[in-house]
Amino acid sequence: MSTYVVGDIQGCDDELGELLRLIRFDAATDHVYFVGDLVNRGPKSVEVLRRAKAMADRGAADSVLGNHDFFLIMALEGFSELHDGDTLHQVLREPDARELVDWLRHRPLLIEVDDTVIVHAGLLPAWTVADARMLAHEIERELRGPNYRSFLQTLFGNEPRSWHDSLSGVARSRATVNAFARLRFCTPFSEIEFREKREASFAPRGFSPWFKLPGRRSASAHVISGHWSSEGLRLLPTVSLLDSGCLWGGALTAVRLQDRAVFQVPSQQPVSLLQD
Repeated sequence: MSTYVVGDIQGCDDELGELLRLIRFDAATDHVYFVGDLVNRGPKSVEVLRRAKAMADRGAADSVLGNHDFFLIMALEGFSELHDGDTLHQVLREPDARELVDWLRHRPLLIEVDDTVIVHAGLLPAWTVADARMLAHEIERELRGPNYRSFLQTLFGNEPRSWHDSLSGVARSRATVNAFARLRFCTPFSEIEFREKREASFAPRGFSPWFKLPGRRSASAHVISGHWSSEGLRLLPTVSLLDSGCLWGGALTAVRLQDRAVFQVPSQQPVSLLQD
C-alpha cells in the first residue's frame, strides 16, 4: 500500500496515465493526492477531471483546489470569461460539465496525511497548521453550501494583500483563498506579492519565497505544494514543491510519502515560454 502526491497536471492526461503506469498504481491498495490545478492550458482537461473523479469515487484519490480549478468553477457559473491560452471550453462544452465541476467545487483546500500537509500554493508564515486547517474548513463550508454562487462572486481580487487575524467577511475569505491558491512570495508579516511569477531568485525587494521565511509557523509539518512551475521540483526537509512544469515541456512528478521517492514522466507538450 503506497500513498503518492502528484504535481500540477493542467490537462496533461496522457502524462498522468503514464505516471500512474510508472508507479504501478493499484486503486485497490494505493492512494493518490493531487496538489490542484487539474485543469486548464493543457489539451485534455475534461479527461483529467473524469479520471480524477473516477479514482476519487473508488476511494483511491483526492485533490486540493488550485487557482485554475477555481477559475473553472467561476467560468461554469458565468462569473469569469476565458482568456487567450485557456482551454477550459473543453470542459464547459461537455454534457457532464456540471457534474464534473460540482465534484471539483467540493474538493478541499488542505489535506493532511499523518505529518504531511498538502495545499496548492503554500501557507502564510503567520499560520500554524491548525490555523490553516480552520481557515480551509471555513472556505470549504461556503463552497459546498447552498449560497456558494454568491460566495464565489466575492472571491476574485488582490485585496487585502496582508493577512490579519482580525480580518472578517469577504476580506477574510479572499485573503484565505489567495494564500492557498496563489501564494509565491510574501513578507514575514504575511503580505502577498501577486505579480512576480519567476523563480525564487527574482524575489521583489522585501519579499521572500513563502517556504524560505524564518519563523514560518507551519515548519513543523512537511508541506507539499505545486503552483510554482518556474521554481520547478524542490525537495527540502520540510517543504516539497511538485510543479515540475509538465505543461511547459518539463515533467509530471509524483512523490511517494512512505519514503519520499520521486517518480517522473517527461512532458508530451510543446515547449512554451508562457508561465502561470
